[in-house]
Amino acid sequence: VQLQASGGGLVQAGDSLRLSCAASELTLRNIYKGWFRQAPGKEREFVAALTRSNTPLYADSAKGRFTISRDAVKDTVYLQMNSLKPEDTAVYFCAADRGMILSSARDPKNWDYWGQGTLVTVSS
Repeated sequence: VQLQASGGGLVQAGDSLRLSCAASELTLRNIYKGWFRQAPGKEREFVAALTRSNTPLYADSAKGRFTISRDAVKDTVYLQMNSLKPEDTAVYFCAADRGMILSSARDPKNWDYWGQGTLVTVSS
């Protein structure tokens, strides 16, 4: 199973980016899909996820600025990030899991499949 994340880059504070995550050998339908990030020297942290029924979950830091969504035709998950801040600078990873439950979704240790990460750098 491979997850391919893309869309990162260097932007200024206040700008927007859209990250994409496509899967091979795995359909993103009816499983949990998530985005996590890891800043230098910090642990990987939850950003957003979609449940099997595509209900979104967000970290407090992402609420109101980030939107997670899925394109059923392309079988791709997106993370639209608006009003970016320097503290959003991190490597962003997409993840997927077939057996996830709601109460465990915010812990990266509970996710089975991971993409390679895409770097987002927000300058002030």
